[in-house]
Amino acid sequence: MVRIRLRKVGSRHQVSFRLVATDRESPRDGRFLELLGQYNPRTEPGTINLDEARVLYWLGQGAQPSESALKLLKQTGTTDRFVRLKQGESLDALVAEAKTAQAARVVSPKTRRTAKPKGQAKSKKSKKTETAAEAA
Repeated sequence: MVRIRLRKVGSRHQVSFRLVATDRESPRDGRFLELLGQYNPRTEPGTINLDEARVLYWLGQGAQPSESALKLLKQTGTTDRFVRLKQGESLDALVAEAKTAQAARVVSPKTRRTAKPKGQAKSKKSKKTETAAEAA
């Protein structure tokens, strides 16, 4: 059975994900059939880039999205477009609609920092001595 799921890439504390179509038994970061898109949760809001036509193809072939992949597909509106594709709408029209929706999404290219850089954290003792020096 084919699954659409996230594949973890990037270094530690700077994680991003790839959306891939893969066999159900393959490991999380192992072999995959096709790369379908990218997801970067470190931007505000998270950046999601999908190859909408290929995602709709795999869903049409019976691929099951994982829980996290399904959340991303719902955010981008892909699941709604897939339902409309099954009802008979044109694939070209749906892909064009997805491209305009992706262009309309506002995403900052800067990533947000989640942890303090090393060497800048001060201990409690140094803070106390600084305040005592300022008071004197």
